[in-house]
Amino acid sequence: MQLYPSMMCADYGNLAAEVAALDAAGADSFHCDVMDGVFVPNITMGLMDIKAVRAATNKPLDVHLMIENPLNKLDLFVDAGADIIYIHPESERFVAKALVAIREKGCKAGLAIDPDTPVCAIEDLLPIVDYVMVMTVNPGFAGQSFLEFTLPKIERLAALKQEHPFTLVIDGACSPERIEQLSALGADAFVLGTSALFGKGDYAESMARLRAQEG
Repeated sequence: MQLYPSMMCADYGNLAAEVAALDAAGADSFHCDVMDGVFVPNITMGLMDIKAVRAATNKPLDVHLMIENPLNKLDLFVDAGADIIYIHPESERFVAKALVAIREKGCKAGLAIDPDTPVCAIEDLLPIVDYVMVMTVNPGFAGQSFLEFTLPKIERLAALKQEHPFTLVIDGACSPERIEQLSALGADAFVLGTSALFGKGDYAESMARLRAQEG
């Protein structure tokens, strides 16, 4: 099980200390949400935030681009230190070209799919992705409730891993109970926000409890 703290939930008054504590607690990667206020109705982390996280850890940075036309902006995030870059198929006219470009720039390529995006919309692209991230809430804001109708999609993608060796990531309302359930279904990694990590006490203890529930 891989655990990715969502840095949009961190204490930005003590960001370097937050990263250090999460790193010591066993975070596998640091998840950075970038929203432009156009593709989704919110504006979150920027390049300087990503650079600050990068400077505080040697762990991978996975950057979730919820922005329009990400292909034209990839170099900004590569230069900021991203190791994994996710794009949404609805945000880019040339999705395959963008995924190939991410890999050519030395990063892992990821697809993020909204709750209303069917698996068939991305199935042909699976040979050129390293990660698929299923949004189990509507993208844009933390603290939402898990959308039950996304469960069959997770099961379908878990089955497709037998054919395409991608990492299946879940993002949205990942409570301890959900992590146990979805790990058993075949999910590999979880983005941790306020449902399981932030505001729940000691980071190391929280992550240890989550790993003990692996299906």
